[in-house]
Amino acid sequence: MSDTNRRKPELLIPAGGLETLKVAVDYGADAVYIGGQRFGLRAKADNFSKEDMAEAVKYTHDYGVKLYVTTNIYAHNDDIEKAAPYYEELKSLGVDAVLISDPGLFSIASRILKGSGTEIHISTQANNTNYMTYKFWHDMGATRVVAARELSLKEIRDIRDRIPDDLEIEAFMHGAMCISYSGRCLLSNYFTGRDANKGACTHPCRWKYVVMEENRPGEYLPVEEDERGTYIFNSKDLCMVDKIPDLVEAGIDSFKVEGRMKTNLYVAVTASTYREAIDDYFKDPKLYESKIEHYKQEIAACTMRDFTRGFYYGKPSEEDQIYDNNTYIQNATYMGRIEKVFEDGSVGFSQKNKFSVGEVLEIMIPGGINQEVVVSSILDEFGHEMESAPHPKQELRVYFDSTGYCKGEKEQNCVKTDLVNIKTGFVLRKIVKK
Repeated sequence: MSDTNRRKPELLIPAGGLETLKVAVDYGADAVYIGGQRFGLRAKADNFSKEDMAEAVKYTHDYGVKLYVTTNIYAHNDDIEKAAPYYEELKSLGVDAVLISDPGLFSIASRILKGSGTEIHISTQANNTNYMTYKFWHDMGATRVVAARELSLKEIRDIRDRIPDDLEIEAFMHGAMCISYSGRCLLSNYFTGRDANKGACTHPCRWKYVVMEENRPGEYLPVEEDERGTYIFNSKDLCMVDKIPDLVEAGIDSFKVEGRMKTNLYVAVTASTYREAIDDYFKDPKLYESKIEHYKQEIAACTMRDFTRGFYYGKPSEEDQIYDNNTYIQNATYMGRIEKVFEDGSVGFSQKNKFSVGEVLEIMIPGGINQEVVVSSILDEFGHEMESAPHPKQELRVYFDSTGYCKGEKEQNCVKTDLVNIKTGFVLRKIVKK
Protein backbone atom coordinates (compact mmCIF):
# COMPACT_ATOMS: atom_id res chain seq x y z
CA MET A 1 0.00 0.00 0.00
CA SER A 2 1.44 3.38 -0.96
CA ASP A 3 1.58 6.22 1.54
CA THR A 4 -1.18 8.22 -0.09
CA ASN A 5 -3.53 5.20 -0.10
CA ARG A 6 -3.54 5.27 3.67
CA ARG A 7 -6.34 7.02 5.50
CA LYS A 8 -5.64 10.71 5.88
CA PRO A 9 -4.54 11.33 9.49
CA GLU A 10 -6.58 13.44 11.84
CA LEU A 11 -5.22 16.88 12.66
CA LEU A 12 -5.58 17.36 16.43
CA ILE A 13 -5.17 20.91 17.74
CA PRO A 14 -5.08 22.19 21.36
CA ALA A 15 -7.29 24.86 22.89
CA GLY A 16 -6.92 26.46 26.31
CA GLY A 17 -10.19 28.38 26.13
CA LEU A 18 -13.38 28.78 24.12
CA GLU A 19 -12.11 31.50 21.78
CA THR A 20 -9.01 29.49 21.00
CA LEU A 21 -11.15 26.43 20.29
CA LYS A 22 -13.09 28.40 17.70
CA VAL A 23 -9.81 29.48 16.10
CA ALA A 24 -8.67 25.84 15.93
CA VAL A 25 -11.90 24.78 14.23
CA ASP A 26 -11.93 27.76 11.85
CA TYR A 27 -8.35 27.08 10.73
CA GLY A 28 -8.69 23.42 9.89
CA ALA A 29 -8.63 21.12 12.92
CA ASP A 30 -10.28 17.72 12.56
CA ALA A 31 -10.38 17.43 16.34
CA VAL A 32 -9.63 19.68 19.30
CA TYR A 33 -8.45 18.66 22.75
CA ILE A 34 -9.25 20.73 25.81
CA GLY A 35 -9.10 20.56 29.59
CA GLY A 36 -12.00 20.89 31.96
CA GLN A 37 -11.61 22.35 35.42
CA ARG A 38 -10.63 18.99 36.90
CA PHE A 39 -8.11 16.22 36.24
CA GLY A 40 -6.17 17.91 33.41
CA LEU A 41 -2.42 18.52 33.20
CA ARG A 42 -2.66 22.23 32.33
CA ALA A 43 -4.13 23.81 35.43
CA LYS A 44 -2.83 27.26 34.40
CA ALA A 45 -4.70 27.24 31.08
CA ASP A 46 -8.07 29.01 30.95
CA ASN A 47 -9.76 25.62 30.76
CA PHE A 48 -13.48 25.00 30.30
CA SER A 49 -16.39 25.28 32.69
CA LYS A 50 -19.35 22.98 32.15
CA GLU A 51 -21.14 25.78 30.29
CA ASP A 52 -18.11 26.50 28.10
CA MET A 53 -17.71 22.81 27.39
CA ALA A 54 -21.33 22.53 26.29
CA GLU A 55 -20.74 25.41 23.86
CA ALA A 56 -17.50 23.78 22.71
CA VAL A 57 -19.31 20.52 21.96
CA LYS A 58 -21.92 22.37 19.92
CA TYR A 59 -19.38 24.47 18.02
CA THR A 60 -17.12 21.55 17.12
CA HIS A 61 -19.95 19.20 16.20
CA ASP A 62 -21.67 21.85 14.06
CA TYR A 63 -18.50 21.84 11.92
CA GLY A 64 -17.98 18.08 11.96
CA VAL A 65 -15.02 18.37 14.34
CA LYS A 66 -14.44 16.06 17.31
CA LEU A 67 -13.83 17.20 20.88
CA TYR A 68 -11.56 15.40 23.35
CA VAL A 69 -11.16 16.23 27.04
CA THR A 70 -7.96 15.61 28.99
CA THR A 71 -8.32 13.82 32.34
CA ASN A 72 -4.75 12.61 32.41
CA ILE A 73 -3.50 13.44 35.91
CA TYR A 74 -2.06 10.78 38.20
CA ALA A 75 -4.83 10.69 40.75
CA HIS A 76 -4.44 10.64 44.54
CA ASN A 77 -6.98 9.15 46.92
CA ASP A 78 -8.92 12.38 47.32
CA ASP A 79 -9.37 12.60 43.54
CA ILE A 80 -11.13 9.27 43.21
CA GLU A 81 -14.50 10.14 44.72
CA LYS A 82 -14.75 13.17 42.43
CA ALA A 83 -14.04 11.17 39.26
CA ALA A 84 -17.33 9.35 38.71
CA PRO A 85 -19.52 12.50 38.77
CA TYR A 86 -17.09 14.22 36.40
CA TYR A 87 -17.18 11.38 33.86
CA GLU A 88 -20.98 11.34 34.13
CA GLU A 89 -20.93 15.05 33.31
CA LEU A 90 -18.64 14.54 30.30
CA LYS A 91 -20.87 11.73 29.05
CA SER A 92 -23.96 13.92 29.32
CA LEU A 93 -22.22 16.69 27.36
CA GLY A 94 -21.44 14.32 24.49
CA VAL A 95 -17.69 14.79 24.22
CA ASP A 96 -16.10 12.40 21.73
CA ALA A 97 -13.29 11.08 23.92
CA VAL A 98 -11.45 11.48 27.20
CA LEU A 99 -7.68 11.10 27.63
CA ILE A 100 -6.53 9.08 30.64
CA SER A 101 -3.18 7.92 32.01
CA ASP A 102 -4.12 6.66 35.48
CA PRO A 103 -5.43 3.03 35.61
CA GLY A 104 -7.71 3.90 38.52
CA LEU A 105 -9.40 6.68 36.56
CA PHE A 106 -9.54 4.38 33.55
CA SER A 107 -11.52 1.77 35.48
CA ILE A 108 -14.03 4.40 36.63
CA ALA A 109 -14.36 5.99 33.20
CA SER A 110 -14.70 2.69 31.35
CA ARG A 111 -17.61 1.67 33.60
CA ILE A 112 -19.42 4.99 33.18
CA LEU A 113 -18.71 5.63 29.50
CA LYS A 114 -19.33 2.11 28.17
CA GLY A 115 -21.78 2.24 25.28
CA SER A 116 -22.12 6.02 25.47
CA GLY A 117 -20.21 6.96 22.34
CA THR A 118 -17.50 8.71 24.36
CA GLU A 119 -14.24 6.86 23.69
CA ILE A 120 -11.25 6.45 25.99
CA HIS A 121 -7.80 7.42 24.69
CA ILE A 122 -4.64 6.61 26.63
CA SER A 123 -2.48 9.67 27.28
CA THR A 124 1.22 9.91 26.45
CA GLN A 125 1.71 10.29 30.23
CA ALA A 126 1.17 6.53 30.51
CA ASN A 127 4.58 6.01 28.72
CA ASN A 128 3.25 3.82 25.93
CA THR A 129 6.49 2.48 24.47
CA ASN A 130 5.76 -1.06 23.20
CA TYR A 131 3.13 -2.99 21.27
CA MET A 132 2.13 -5.17 24.26
CA THR A 133 1.16 -2.00 26.16
CA TYR A 134 -1.00 -0.96 23.22
CA LYS A 135 -2.62 -4.40 23.07
CA PHE A 136 -3.26 -4.28 26.83
CA TRP A 137 -5.13 -1.00 26.59
CA HIS A 138 -7.05 -2.24 23.54
CA ASP A 139 -8.15 -5.32 25.47
CA MET A 140 -9.29 -3.03 28.29
CA GLY A 141 -11.49 -1.06 25.89
CA ALA A 142 -9.36 1.89 24.77
CA THR A 143 -9.76 2.93 21.14
CA ARG A 144 -6.58 5.01 20.84
CA VAL A 145 -3.15 5.18 22.47
CA VAL A 146 -0.94 8.28 22.36
CA ALA A 147 2.66 7.33 21.59
CA ALA A 148 5.34 8.08 24.17
CA ARG A 149 7.52 10.93 22.95
CA GLU A 150 10.57 8.70 23.40
CA LEU A 151 9.59 6.53 20.41
CA SER A 152 11.25 6.65 17.02
CA LEU A 153 9.24 6.45 13.81
CA LYS A 154 10.63 2.94 13.26
CA GLU A 155 9.32 1.86 16.66
CA ILE A 156 5.91 3.36 15.90
CA ARG A 157 5.88 1.52 12.58
CA ASP A 158 6.67 -1.77 14.38
CA ILE A 159 3.87 -1.10 16.87
CA ARG A 160 1.42 -0.38 14.06
CA ASP A 161 2.26 -3.71 12.43
CA ARG A 162 1.65 -5.65 15.66
CA ILE A 163 -1.57 -4.13 17.01
CA PRO A 164 -5.22 -4.49 15.90
CA ASP A 165 -6.24 -2.39 12.92
CA ASP A 166 -9.00 -0.70 14.89
CA LEU A 167 -6.62 0.61 17.57
CA GLU A 168 -5.51 4.12 16.63
CA ILE A 169 -2.09 5.68 17.24
CA GLU A 170 -1.85 9.36 18.11
CA ALA A 171 1.53 11.10 18.16
CA PHE A 172 2.85 14.61 18.71
CA MET A 173 3.95 16.47 15.58
CA HIS A 174 4.67 19.93 16.90
CA GLY A 175 5.29 21.90 20.07
CA ALA A 176 7.19 21.96 23.35
CA MET A 177 9.13 18.89 24.45
CA CYS A 178 9.37 17.76 28.08
CA ILE A 179 12.76 16.74 29.49
CA SER A 180 11.23 14.10 31.78
CA TYR A 181 10.30 10.58 30.73
CA SER A 182 6.87 10.73 29.08
CA GLY A 183 6.32 14.08 30.77
CA ARG A 184 6.28 12.65 34.30
CA CYS A 185 8.29 15.35 36.06
CA LEU A 186 9.04 15.81 39.77
CA LEU A 187 11.10 18.99 39.56
CA SER A 188 8.15 21.35 39.92
CA ASN A 189 6.86 19.54 42.98
CA TYR A 190 10.34 19.49 44.53
CA PHE A 191 11.07 23.18 43.98
CA THR A 192 7.65 24.75 44.48
CA GLY A 193 5.25 22.14 45.87
CA ARG A 194 3.20 22.33 42.66
CA ASP A 195 2.62 18.86 41.24
CA ALA A 196 3.27 18.58 37.50
CA ASN A 197 1.45 15.24 37.46
CA LYS A 198 -1.70 16.94 38.71
CA GLY A 199 -1.55 19.83 36.25
CA ALA A 200 0.35 22.52 38.17
CA CYS A 201 3.79 22.40 36.50
CA THR A 202 5.89 25.57 36.93
CA HIS A 203 8.21 24.54 34.05
CA PRO A 204 11.52 24.44 35.96
CA CYS A 205 13.07 22.89 32.84
CA ARG A 206 13.11 26.45 31.43
CA TRP A 207 14.97 27.95 34.41
CA LYS A 208 18.64 28.96 34.56
CA TYR A 209 20.94 26.61 36.53
CA VAL A 210 24.41 26.91 38.03
CA VAL A 211 26.78 24.69 40.05
CA MET A 212 27.80 25.44 43.64
CA GLU A 213 30.69 23.58 45.31
CA GLU A 214 29.83 22.25 48.78
CA ASN A 215 32.61 24.09 50.65
CA ARG A 216 32.15 27.35 48.74
CA PRO A 217 28.55 28.44 49.47
CA GLY A 218 27.42 31.41 47.48
CA GLU A 219 30.01 30.88 44.71
CA TYR A 220 27.92 30.05 41.69
CA LEU A 221 29.55 28.53 38.63
CA PRO A 222 27.79 28.25 35.27
CA VAL A 223 27.28 24.67 34.15
CA GLU A 224 28.73 25.75 30.83
CA GLU A 225 30.91 28.84 30.34
CA ASP A 226 28.62 31.50 28.92
CA GLU A 227 27.97 35.07 29.98
CA ARG A 228 24.22 34.54 29.59
CA GLY A 229 23.95 31.55 31.92
CA THR A 230 22.97 27.97 31.21
CA TYR A 231 19.59 26.35 30.65
CA ILE A 232 20.58 22.69 30.80
CA PHE A 233 17.05 21.21 30.62
CA ASN A 234 15.65 23.59 27.99
CA SER A 235 14.62 21.58 24.93
CA LYS A 236 13.94 22.92 21.47
CA ASP A 237 10.40 22.59 20.14
CA LEU A 238 9.30 19.68 17.97
CA CYS A 239 8.43 20.44 14.34
CA MET A 240 7.61 17.80 11.70
CA VAL A 241 5.74 19.85 9.10
CA ASP A 242 8.34 18.97 6.44
CA LYS A 243 8.27 15.24 7.30
CA ILE A 244 4.61 14.39 6.66
CA PRO A 245 5.42 11.40 4.39
CA ASP A 246 7.51 9.73 7.12
CA LEU A 247 4.73 10.20 9.66
CA VAL A 248 2.11 8.77 7.32
CA GLU A 249 4.34 5.79 6.48
CA ALA A 250 4.74 5.06 10.19
CA GLY A 251 1.00 4.47 10.40
CA ILE A 252 0.08 7.34 12.72
CA ASP A 253 -3.67 8.02 12.77
CA SER A 254 -3.72 11.38 14.56
CA PHE A 255 -1.19 14.20 14.21
CA LYS A 256 -1.16 16.08 17.52
CA VAL A 257 0.01 19.65 18.16
CA GLU A 258 1.10 20.55 21.71
CA GLY A 259 0.00 23.82 23.27
CA ARG A 260 -3.07 24.26 25.49
CA MET A 261 -1.21 27.18 27.08
CA LYS A 262 -0.48 28.84 23.72
CA THR A 263 -2.03 31.87 22.01
CA ASN A 264 -4.71 32.18 19.35
CA LEU A 265 -1.98 33.09 16.87
CA TYR A 266 -0.02 29.90 17.61
CA VAL A 267 -3.17 27.82 17.20
CA ALA A 268 -4.15 29.57 13.94
CA VAL A 269 -0.66 29.18 12.46
CA THR A 270 -0.13 25.54 13.40
CA ALA A 271 -3.66 24.47 12.43
CA SER A 272 -3.55 26.32 9.12
CA THR A 273 -0.05 25.18 8.14
CA TYR A 274 -0.41 21.51 9.06
CA ARG A 275 -3.86 21.46 7.43
CA GLU A 276 -2.35 22.78 4.21
CA ALA A 277 0.63 20.42 4.34
CA ILE A 278 -1.46 17.29 5.00
CA ASP A 279 -4.01 18.15 2.31
CA ASP A 280 -1.29 18.97 -0.23
CA TYR A 281 0.48 15.67 0.43
CA PHE A 282 -2.66 13.59 -0.02
CA LYS A 283 -3.57 15.57 -3.13
CA ASP A 284 -0.14 15.16 -4.72
CA PRO A 285 3.17 14.26 -2.98
CA LYS A 286 5.05 16.33 -5.56
CA LEU A 287 2.94 19.38 -4.70
CA TYR A 288 3.80 18.85 -1.05
CA GLU A 289 7.53 18.55 -1.78
CA SER A 290 7.47 21.73 -3.85
CA LYS A 291 5.98 23.72 -0.95
CA ILE A 292 8.18 22.56 1.94
CA GLU A 293 9.98 25.89 2.28
CA HIS A 294 6.60 27.63 2.34
CA TYR A 295 5.39 25.40 5.21
CA LYS A 296 8.58 25.99 7.18
CA GLN A 297 8.37 29.74 6.69
CA GLU A 298 4.71 29.83 7.66
CA ILE A 299 5.06 27.64 10.77
CA ALA A 300 7.71 30.04 12.04
CA ALA A 301 5.30 32.98 11.75
CA CYS A 302 4.34 32.87 15.42
CA THR A 303 6.03 32.66 18.79
CA MET A 304 8.42 29.68 18.79
CA ARG A 305 11.68 28.20 19.97
CA ASP A 306 14.25 26.63 17.65
CA PHE A 307 13.07 23.32 16.22
CA THR A 308 14.06 19.69 16.76
CA ARG A 309 12.94 16.26 15.48
CA GLY A 310 12.65 14.91 19.01
CA PHE A 311 13.19 11.14 19.15
CA TYR A 312 11.73 10.37 15.74
CA TYR A 313 15.05 9.72 13.98
CA GLY A 314 17.08 8.61 16.99
CA LYS A 315 17.94 9.85 20.44
CA PRO A 316 18.33 13.64 20.76
CA SER A 317 21.80 15.06 21.24
CA GLU A 318 23.17 18.30 22.67
CA GLU A 319 22.02 19.94 19.43
CA ASP A 320 18.41 19.52 20.56
CA GLN A 321 18.83 21.70 23.65
CA ILE A 322 18.90 25.50 24.00
CA TYR A 323 21.65 26.53 26.39
CA ASP A 324 21.81 30.30 26.15
CA ASN A 325 18.27 31.48 26.95
CA ASN A 326 14.74 30.39 27.82
CA THR A 327 12.86 32.90 25.68
CA TYR A 328 10.74 32.42 22.60
CA ILE A 329 11.49 33.74 19.12
CA GLN A 330 8.70 36.09 18.05
CA ASN A 331 8.26 36.26 14.29
CA ALA A 332 4.73 37.67 14.37
CA THR A 333 2.51 39.54 16.81
CA TYR A 334 -1.13 38.68 17.44
CA MET A 335 -3.42 41.66 16.86
CA GLY A 336 -6.80 40.08 17.49
CA ARG A 337 -9.62 37.98 16.09
CA ILE A 338 -12.24 39.72 13.95
CA GLU A 339 -15.49 39.77 15.91
CA LYS A 340 -17.68 41.87 13.61
CA VAL A 341 -17.69 42.97 9.97
CA PHE A 342 -19.58 46.20 9.27
CA GLU A 343 -21.46 46.99 6.05
CA ASP A 344 -18.79 49.46 4.94
CA GLY A 345 -16.09 46.76 5.16
CA SER A 346 -14.54 47.90 8.41
CA VAL A 347 -14.01 45.35 11.16
CA GLY A 348 -14.46 45.30 14.92
CA PHE A 349 -12.26 43.41 17.34
CA SER A 350 -10.66 43.52 20.77
CA GLN A 351 -7.07 44.59 20.20
CA LYS A 352 -4.31 42.49 21.79
CA ASN A 353 -1.10 44.35 20.85
CA LYS A 354 -0.15 47.79 19.65
CA PHE A 355 -0.47 48.84 16.00
CA SER A 356 -0.76 52.17 14.18
CA VAL A 357 -2.32 53.81 11.14
CA GLY A 358 -0.19 53.09 8.08
CA GLU A 359 1.14 49.77 9.35
CA VAL A 360 0.85 46.57 7.33
CA LEU A 361 -1.12 43.78 8.99
CA GLU A 362 -1.92 40.34 7.69
CA ILE A 363 -5.32 38.68 7.68
CA MET A 364 -4.98 34.91 8.02
CA ILE A 365 -7.37 33.27 5.56
CA PRO A 366 -8.44 29.71 6.49
CA GLY A 367 -7.62 27.45 3.56
CA GLY A 368 -6.40 30.33 1.42
CA ILE A 369 -3.59 32.81 0.85
CA ASN A 370 -3.07 35.29 3.69
CA GLN A 371 -3.96 38.88 2.81
CA GLU A 372 -1.69 41.84 3.56
CA VAL A 373 -3.57 45.07 4.28
CA VAL A 374 -2.70 48.60 5.33
CA VAL A 375 -4.41 50.13 8.35
CA SER A 376 -6.07 53.29 7.02
CA SER A 377 -8.12 54.33 10.04
CA ILE A 378 -8.60 53.30 13.69
CA LEU A 379 -11.67 54.27 15.74
CA ASP A 380 -12.10 53.67 19.45
CA GLU A 381 -15.34 52.40 21.03
CA PHE A 382 -16.72 55.96 21.00
CA GLY A 383 -15.98 56.53 17.30
CA HIS A 384 -12.98 58.81 17.91
CA GLU A 385 -10.12 58.50 15.45
CA MET A 386 -6.75 57.28 16.78
CA GLU A 387 -3.30 57.31 15.22
CA SER A 388 -2.30 54.19 17.16
CA ALA A 389 -3.89 51.59 19.42
CA PRO A 390 -1.47 51.05 22.33
CA HIS A 391 -3.83 49.62 24.96
CA PRO A 392 -4.58 45.86 25.00
CA LYS A 393 -8.22 44.72 25.10
CA GLN A 394 -9.49 48.01 23.68
CA GLU A 395 -12.57 47.59 21.48
CA LEU A 396 -11.70 48.98 18.05
CA ARG A 397 -13.20 49.58 14.64
CA VAL A 398 -10.56 49.44 11.92
CA TYR A 399 -10.58 50.30 8.22
CA PHE A 400 -8.15 48.63 5.84
CA ASP A 401 -6.81 50.01 2.56
CA SER A 402 -6.81 47.68 -0.41
CA THR A 403 -3.44 49.07 -1.48
CA GLY A 404 -0.66 46.70 -0.56
CA TYR A 405 2.60 47.62 1.10
CA CYS A 406 5.28 49.57 -0.79
CA LYS A 407 8.28 47.56 -1.93
CA GLY A 408 10.26 50.76 -2.39
CA GLU A 409 10.09 54.38 -1.32
CA LYS A 410 8.36 55.58 -4.46
CA GLU A 411 4.62 55.31 -4.85
CA GLN A 412 4.87 53.49 -8.19
CA ASN A 413 6.50 50.56 -6.37
CA CYS A 414 3.38 49.97 -4.28
CA VAL A 415 1.47 46.80 -5.10
CA LYS A 416 -2.28 46.97 -5.64
CA THR A 417 -4.21 44.12 -3.99
CA ASP A 418 -7.86 43.19 -3.75
CA LEU A 419 -9.26 42.79 -0.26
CA VAL A 420 -10.68 39.37 0.44
CA ASN A 421 -14.20 38.83 1.67
CA ILE A 422 -13.36 39.40 5.33
CA LYS A 423 -15.33 37.28 7.79
CA THR A 424 -15.71 37.04 11.53
CA GLY A 425 -13.25 34.65 13.12
CA PHE A 426 -10.29 35.62 10.92
CA VAL A 427 -7.07 36.21 12.84
CA LEU A 428 -5.05 39.43 12.41
CA ARG A 429 -1.30 39.44 12.89
CA LYS A 430 1.70 41.68 12.27
CA ILE A 431 4.85 40.12 10.87
CA VAL A 432 7.92 41.13 12.85
CA LYS A 433 10.48 42.65 10.51
CA LYS A 434 14.03 41.43 11.16
